[in-house]
Amino acid sequence: MSAGQRITPTRREFLLALAAGLPPLAGHAQPQQRPRGPATRTIPATGELVPAIGLGSWITFNVGNDPAARANCAEVMRAFFDAGGRMIDSSPMYGSSQSVIGEGLARINRTAGVFAADKVWIGSGTRGARQIEESRQLWRVPRFDLLQVHNLLAWEQHLPALFAMRSAGQLRYVGITTSEGRRHKEIESIMASQPIDFVQVSYNPLDREVESRILPLARERRIAVIANRPFREGALLRALKAHPLPPWAAELGCDGWAQFVLKFIISHPAMTCAIPATRSVAHVQQNMGAALGPLPDAAMRERMAAHLQAL
Repeated sequence: MSAGQRITPTRREFLLALAAGLPPLAGHAQPQQRPRGPATRTIPATGELVPAIGLGSWITFNVGNDPAARANCAEVMRAFFDAGGRMIDSSPMYGSSQSVIGEGLARINRTAGVFAADKVWIGSGTRGARQIEESRQLWRVPRFDLLQVHNLLAWEQHLPALFAMRSAGQLRYVGITTSEGRRHKEIESIMASQPIDFVQVSYNPLDREVESRILPLARERRIAVIANRPFREGALLRALKAHPLPPWAAELGCDGWAQFVLKFIISHPAMTCAIPATRSVAHVQQNMGAALGPLPDAAMRERMAAHLQAL
């Protein structure tokens, strides 16, 4: 056996190790993590299960009134739902994305099946309710499942209003968002002091700042976590395209870099859902494939991150 070569345990060896109370072989995918369908995660506030891969809409669904582009986005959503997806995330900040989502859901007749996650993004607390209603009409849904204060804009005014909506049964979950590592201290403070259900942050194998404080705090406070910018708006995958996938990625069932990155993200114990954005049917199908098959253990996660850092 050459230096660095690893031995994959057989099923019998794995079962014997479990019986003896031993941990699985470090650095490997976990054999017990082979769900029949897409991997799901529990929303701590309620115990509801949600698929670990969602669908973002930043940039990709901002296609204006182009009929062909809108029809294509509907097909992306169809493929997403057909692969077991539920959570779609948008914002008033995202141009035409909300209306594109609403038109697409109606076109494919899936309005009732979506986990609708949107945001309030306005500097005036008194105008938040009107913006939320406009967003709901664009989505063509009876209510939102999750509303988040986008980038903490006027959060002191918006959060009490969202909590009131939740109490009245007009909303299921309340959250806050940030991206690109901004305002993490304030995010932590809100997580520690406010009864929010979700927090949305940037996270991928190269952007791991949230592992130090935010993700542990989310587990402690029973807050669900959504990972945005998993591919750094595509820049990460474009950079990785020049490199071959490492042979050992086959242990995870990865067929490309997108699944490699997403499996790293959703395997973190605090992570609830990653929301990659795409306008490609083939890409959304590949993204959803990351929720199938084995996921990395802690040692394998470190190996994955170290490999990307070295490229």
